[in-house]
Amino acid sequence: MCERLGQQLQDNRDPSKVRHSPTSQLRTLIIQHAQGWDDLSDTQLLGEGPAFQLACSDQRSTTPLAQQRPSQPTLSRLLNLLAQDANLTALHNGLLDLAMWRLSSMHGGKPPPTITLDVDGLPIETFGNQAGTGYNRYVGCTHYSPLVASIAETGDMVGGLLREGNSGNAAQADQWIPGLVQRIRQTTGAQVQVRFDSGFTGGHTLSALDAANIPFIGRITNNAVLNRMAQPYLKRSVGRPPEQLREWCHEFYYKADSWDQHRRIVLVVSERPDDLFLHHFFLVTSLDNKDWHGHEVLNLYRKHGKAEGHMGELKDTLNVHLSSTCRGASTVKQVMGRNQVNLLLDLYAYQLMHSVRVLMQYITRQGWSLRKVREQILKVAATVAVHARRITVHIGHSGDKWWPSLIRHLPWLHQSPT
Repeated sequence: MCERLGQQLQDNRDPSKVRHSPTSQLRTLIIQHAQGWDDLSDTQLLGEGPAFQLACSDQRSTTPLAQQRPSQPTLSRLLNLLAQDANLTALHNGLLDLAMWRLSSMHGGKPPPTITLDVDGLPIETFGNQAGTGYNRYVGCTHYSPLVASIAETGDMVGGLLREGNSGNAAQADQWIPGLVQRIRQTTGAQVQVRFDSGFTGGHTLSALDAANIPFIGRITNNAVLNRMAQPYLKRSVGRPPEQLREWCHEFYYKADSWDQHRRIVLVVSERPDDLFLHHFFLVTSLDNKDWHGHEVLNLYRKHGKAEGHMGELKDTLNVHLSSTCRGASTVKQVMGRNQVNLLLDLYAYQLMHSVRVLMQYITRQGWSLRKVREQILKVAATVAVHARRITVHIGHSGDKWWPSLIRHLPWLHQSPT
C-alpha cells in the first residue's frame, strides 16, 4: 500500500540529497500512529529499535539496521509535502483504495455489490493558537469539525475531510459526498447508498445527492408542521397494550422550506416502557417504496449507530488530535493542509489496525477491539538476532499466543481484487 502511494506522490526534493523516501516516511508515520506514538519527536526514540527500523525501511538485508530513522524536522517537512493539493488528492484516493482492498481481500478478491456509506461529524478539540478552529457551544470547546465517512457494517473508514471549527453541520457535504461516492462506484462498481443524521438533511445536500442519483436515508428534526401531520398516528389502540412493546411505520410526503421538492417521509411511532405518550421521530429517504417498505427503511437507518461506535473507537484508541499551528509565515491554508494530512494518517492507521482486527476475529472466533490489537499484536517484546546477514526476529512469550496464527493467515490480506 505504501509503495503504491509513494509512487503517486509528487516529491520536489533534490534526489541527490534524499536519504528517506516518501514511502519509508509514510510507513514510519502510520506505524507510529497505530502504536499510539502521537508526537513526531518520538521517532528518535523508536528509531533505536531494530524491529521498527526493519518495518519502516525500503532497504533489505541488514542495511536498515545501520540506517537512522527520519528526524522530527524531516517528518515535519513531509507533512508540508503531503499537504500540497496533488498529494492530498493521492492521500484521499489511497485511503479509499486501502478500504476497498481490505473488503475485497476477505471475499476472494471480489468487492461487495452494495455499500452503505455513513457520513457524520467528528469534533476534534484543539488547544493553543490553531488557525481555522472555532468555539462550539453545543460541544463546549474549541475544535475542528471534520467529516468522516465509513461503512458501518464492516467498520472500514473510507474518507475524511477537515473543516474549520465554525463550519455548519452540512458545510461542504454537498460536494464531498457525491465525489466520494463517485470514486467508490468507479473503484468497485458497487451500488452505493448514503446514511446520515439530521444535520445533513438540508436542501443543498439532498439536492446534490438527487442530482448524482445517490439514494439516501437520514433522520429529520421534528418541527410543528411534521408534528401536525403525525397527530392522526399518535393515538393508542383501544384496549390493554400487549406485554411486548409495539412499533409502527407510516409514510407521507413533505416539503421543507429549504427543499426543492416533496420527499418521502417515514414516521416511526413506538411505545416505551412506562411512558404515557407514544414516542415518534421522522426519517427522510429517496429509497423506492416498492423495494423498501417503512420497517425496512427503519432497520437500515438504525445500523447508523454502528458507524458512530466505530468513530468513537477511532477517536479514543488513536487519540485523534490536530496540533499544527501557524509556525513562521504559515498561512491558514497551510495549517489546515497539515492537519488534514494528520487526520488522514490517523484513518490510515485505523485501517491498518482494523484489517488485523478482522483477521484475528476470523481466526479466534472472538471479538477484538483496536486497543487489544495494539496491546497484544503491535506492541509486544521481541529480540533481533543477526547471523551471516540473516535476520531472525524472536517474538516474546506475550506475542507468541497470536503471532503464529496471524502470520499463517496474512496471505489472505494480499489477494488482489479482480
